[in-house]
Amino acid sequence: MTTILRSTSNYAQSNHLIILSYKNQQTWLPALLTETEQKIVQKAIKQDIKQLILPQLDRFIIIEILDASDSRPELEEQTRCIAAKTIAIIRKYHLEEAVLLDYTNDHLSASYAEGIVLANYQFLKYFKEKEQLKSTFHTLHLLTEFIPSKEVELLNILFEGVCAARDLVNEPLSYLTAVQLSEEIKRLGKAANFSVNVLDKAAIEALKMGGLLAVNKGSNDPPTFSILEWKPNQVVNKKPIVLVGKGVVYDTGGLSLKPTANSMDFMKCDMAGAASVIGAMYAVAKAELPIHLICLVPSTDNRPGVNAYVPGDVVTMHSGSTVEVLNTDAEGRMLLADGLHYAKQYDPELVIDMATLTGSAAHAVGNQGAVLMGTASDQTKKALLQAGIETHERLVEFPLWKEYGEQLKSDVADLKNLGGSTAGAITAGKFLEHFTAYNWMHIDMAGVAYLHHEDAYRTKGGTGYGVQLIYNFLLNYAKS
Repeated sequence: MTTILRSTSNYAQSNHLIILSYKNQQTWLPALLTETEQKIVQKAIKQDIKQLILPQLDRFIIIEILDASDSRPELEEQTRCIAAKTIAIIRKYHLEEAVLLDYTNDHLSASYAEGIVLANYQFLKYFKEKEQLKSTFHTLHLLTEFIPSKEVELLNILFEGVCAARDLVNEPLSYLTAVQLSEEIKRLGKAANFSVNVLDKAAIEALKMGGLLAVNKGSNDPPTFSILEWKPNQVVNKKPIVLVGKGVVYDTGGLSLKPTANSMDFMKCDMAGAASVIGAMYAVAKAELPIHLICLVPSTDNRPGVNAYVPGDVVTMHSGSTVEVLNTDAEGRMLLADGLHYAKQYDPELVIDMATLTGSAAHAVGNQGAVLMGTASDQTKKALLQAGIETHERLVEFPLWKEYGEQLKSDVADLKNLGGSTAGAITAGKFLEHFTAYNWMHIDMAGVAYLHHEDAYRTKGGTGYGVQLIYNFLLNYAKS
């Protein structure tokens, strides 16, 4: 994370200031600006200018004029996006710190801070001149007058989780093998005080996780199955909530090699589901939410080498069910199925899996949200959808009608790993449903996990999508 939030009760005359205001809220002007500056601001507001930069003797004052809105989610997203634009100004003038003053009376400090922190994120690990490229801006001070210091502390933790997920997604396979992913999980576990147990290949074989082992057959690197757990002394749930994240650290498609031009260029992102649940676990544990939470991360790369599994193979899964493989590029569901069946032993209250699972989901909703489906209660679905709206990590619910299951019937096994030419996201979800026997939700985030172009505070590359969604959902759960 390249920006830290600090809570403060006052500021000095020399501090750079960022001011949030509406057009009709100008009572703050005389306290901060000269008469000439006040006239400049008032004229700009009349001309519908949204952003002003006033250089003073010892500091800059950046003024952000927001459009009022009756929709709280829209207002917060507008604030995040405006903050993202401000990062360009901050970097241009090499500012290192600033104090945020929120005069909107709508408590938008948290949203603005989110936009600043996430827009200022950088992944510079592999640049030779990383110090020269690094943003100078490192601290945003938030006044306790506008936001409590405890909330500032929790925001830092949450954004650390998002940035940790982004880092994991941005790492190439040359570094982030399945084994190294488990090491990164251990490191984050120590930092946030959650426990980590990593099953190696021998343990995975002993558990007969056929789906994970089949995908791994084409690789020289062994698979891992990481079990993360946070269980504080006082919890609100009698049975654990379980997260399962797809951890395919690189996906060639296997022998069903990806045919589309450039489609493999960014397949290091195929473990973004794992990154999301890891980042969410980090935030939940470090914030010490009173929730018993378990995360399962089956991980491998999917390659066409060695003794790779092939179309036509029949795989016996961890559950004992057999799967006819029709396409080795439908690999995520194979290892997720093992993870979902493994979750049964916890007698979970709820299981949520997250995965960059299908191009079908990406085609359906693009990079503006993810697809949701599952068998949990309407109340749980509404809570997840609401969390998506509140965090702008939006979800669209798809059906799981029983008719879609007909597409997965096999002539030689219990089911096959590929449906028909339509409704690909749904038939993938229907495949996963076969391995569940509890309240379950599936999030297909293929379109939003990795961006090829910057989108406001969602930087190019890994977005960290899902961390705030799950954290917000669990926070609301703990409160209720």
